[in-house]
Amino acid sequence: MFRFRQPSVLPGFGLTLGFTLGYLGLIVLIPLAMAFTQAFHLSWDQFWHTVTAPRVLASYRLTFGAAFLAAVINTGFGFIIAWVLVRYPFPGKRLVDALVDLPFALPTAVAGITLAAIYSSNGWIGHALKPLGIKIAFTPLGVIVALVFISLPFVVRTVQPVLEDLEAEVEEAAASLGADRWQIFWRVIFPAVRPALLTGFTLAFARAIGEYGSVIFIAGNLPMISEITPLLIVSKLEQYDYSGAAAVSVVMLVISFMLLLVINLLQRWSRIRNGWEAVT
Repeated sequence: MFRFRQPSVLPGFGLTLGFTLGYLGLIVLIPLAMAFTQAFHLSWDQFWHTVTAPRVLASYRLTFGAAFLAAVINTGFGFIIAWVLVRYPFPGKRLVDALVDLPFALPTAVAGITLAAIYSSNGWIGHALKPLGIKIAFTPLGVIVALVFISLPFVVRTVQPVLEDLEAEVEEAAASLGADRWQIFWRVIFPAVRPALLTGFTLAFARAIGEYGSVIFIAGNLPMISEITPLLIVSKLEQYDYSGAAAVSVVMLVISFMLLLVINLLQRWSRIRNGWEAVT
């Protein structure tokens, strides 16, 4: 018979469960419920008109599109960085490993100002790209650069422990059986790190969707061009349009939840498939 209360070496199940539910309610559920409550002050026609305005739709496309591209870029390059940090000794390795966590510690506003200064037309990188006709600062491309910067550590730190646990002898065994490098990567390494890559992609994508501080300084914030949805919500709040801001927030919340749900289902499918392949 199923027992809801499982035995544990730690006492106080009722107290800890109550604290957990109460804490999650105060920090997560109640604020989210208030956003829905505020949005419901609008009629359905007002709500639909607010969340489907051309300016709002343009901000959705930029926010989710840039977050997706940044997560994809970081999934590839984050794997490479994690691979180098795990598999190769080189001078300054500890410094490089510490620099990966810099976006965690650096205030987002400082990151945004720094990126805008570097990638502007007068910056070190922006000045070199200007003759090529490439403009990064104050364009949607600048938004992608900022989101790549702040979400990179999520992929690296998710994949790195998995690569550390992956024994090199497995790759050597595959090579001794005649597998080439591509076959070793595709048949041995990639299946082992695929769930971690999906997890890192999910974390990077979720982090990029809600980013604000590092983006507003490099985006240019031009409506219909380089305005992200979090900035649009702040603009509505500054105009005392609380219901409109809540309505846009609810749409972002629902879309984000659906996307993360799909990604989590893919993670579950990947784990099940890996387990089936290990059995067979």
